[in-house]
Amino acid sequence: MAAPLLDLHLRSYGAARSSDRHEFGQLVLPVSGEVALEIEGRQARLDPLRVAVVAPGAWHSQCSPVANRSLIVDLGPDTFAQGPWQRLLEQPFGAIGPAARKLVEFMGIMAATAPPAPSVLAGWTPLLLDTLVLGAPAPSSRLAALLARIEAEPGLPWTTEAMARASSLSVSRLHALFREERDSTPHDWLLDCRLRHACEWLRATARPVAEIALAAGFSEQSALTRAMRRAMDTTPAAYRRAYRENLSNQQ
Repeated sequence: MAAPLLDLHLRSYGAARSSDRHEFGQLVLPVSGEVALEIEGRQARLDPLRVAVVAPGAWHSQCSPVANRSLIVDLGPDTFAQGPWQRLLEQPFGAIGPAARKLVEFMGIMAATAPPAPSVLAGWTPLLLDTLVLGAPAPSSRLAALLARIEAEPGLPWTTEAMARASSLSVSRLHALFREERDSTPHDWLLDCRLRHACEWLRATARPVAEIALAAGFSEQSALTRAMRRAMDTTPAAYRRAYRENLSNQQ
């Protein structure tokens, strides 16, 4: 189950020490530079190879005399209440392994350009926590991260084999996880994802149908038309026209 994420953002700290306390917990993940952090009297200097965990309600302060950026993950107070997450609170300062470092770098790049979509965060958070605590993410977390990545980029040339490689799973294990977690197959879920995105763009934008088809991952406009006929008994143009007519009648 995904951890209850409240927010994620990039933050820089100045030379003046500032203190804070809040009901939610935080992960402090430096992307560049160094940050001096104190949590309830325990101090450490963070860099991109170290992580800090601030427990809900804990007093903490931070400062830095150098240029810095940190990825801050705000987590709901129930996140660390049970299970292996309690280990993070027992050792609030820890090293970041190669797998977790790659996840932090990936999300840092995304957050620097635009706020990541909620679906991306929902998949990325449990994967990161698994990697920090267990050293390797659980299969279900791998699947959640994969689905979030596809939702963010449905137009990439996804195949079952590509999905398996992206999640570091075998094709057979990927099929088994989809049956267990989604009661579906990778192919059927992918098609549904692409159709959802195409329908959303048909409703919300004036983009040409051919452009929408490619952005959603279909090889051409006719492929999107065939998929919508089979799944929804309509075509992209008819779907868009019906939506606009219905919207006009409601006004």
